[in-house]
Amino acid sequence: MLQSVGVEGWSRRGLMRWAGGVAVSMLAGVSAVRAEGALPVVASFSILADLVRQVGGDRVQVDALVGPDADAHVFQPSPADVRRVAAARLVVLNGLGFEGWMERLLRNAAYRGAVVRVTDGMEPLKAAGHDHGHAHGHAHGEADPHAWQDVRQTMGYVQRIAQALCAADAAGCEHYRARAATYTQALEALDREIREAWAAIPPAQRKVVTSHDALGYYARAYGVRILPAQGVSTDSQPSAAGVARLIRQIQREQVRAIFVERLADARLIEQIARETGVRPSPIPLYADALSPAGGPAPDYLALMRHNTRAMVEAIRGAAR
Repeated sequence: MLQSVGVEGWSRRGLMRWAGGVAVSMLAGVSAVRAEGALPVVASFSILADLVRQVGGDRVQVDALVGPDADAHVFQPSPADVRRVAAARLVVLNGLGFEGWMERLLRNAAYRGAVVRVTDGMEPLKAAGHDHGHAHGHAHGEADPHAWQDVRQTMGYVQRIAQALCAADAAGCEHYRARAATYTQALEALDREIREAWAAIPPAQRKVVTSHDALGYYARAYGVRILPAQGVSTDSQPSAAGVARLIRQIQREQVRAIFVERLADARLIEQIARETGVRPSPIPLYADALSPAGGPAPDYLALMRHNTRAMVEAIRGAAR
């Protein structure tokens, strides 16, 4: 299995260039370099924070506004968050309406530094929540912001992060580009791994019910039919008619893989399970946030592997 990029992606010359004043220790093969004056970066949520760390290494100090096991859809910034943003030199956010609270936070912090929206320039999917009768008016408008669920789109995230770090810290640009290239290789291997996992499942069986519409990009990229119970926000409310249609669809198409996402309210999925007789998987999916360090999805690579394995194994188990 591939691991998150560590010090292996650094060149010796690149390390020496900025090693003055840096204390170096090694633990379990992972660099614990801590540089005085590391570039202060704020990322909007935990998945983006992980990507910034993969590209920046110990040359950056990354704070996630919305941490592991926390829901960016319902996040309310605190005064401490205002201070963190005010002290940053770079703010990294997803865009496409995912962080509906961000513009106000930037104003309250009187932030004048650089901002990068990692979805800029990409063609987003349209939110599909209306297909199941969801209430409208969610913060995302009509664009689905969950582009990181397609590993190929995440490669674009990584390139935009590297460009933003280069602009904020020109002296470290070679370092950022090298780490971005190494991490992109890991993402390419991950993308192949996911495709190989699904290749073992007949296309007609690739049907999964999830708590909310966060896996649209995953579905398109990997040939999986995702049937969400809610819209693109965990704060959206499905209509009774939409839920009834989804239940009939599950019964008609004999869908056997139903998942509660880690941050979602389980009650709706439990209702669907009672009506359909399909038991939800005991393994939650991680859609919008990483797990804490000791959990099954402590970084992006682990999150994508966890979700893929959980869905594939649930379908295989139901087919036995």
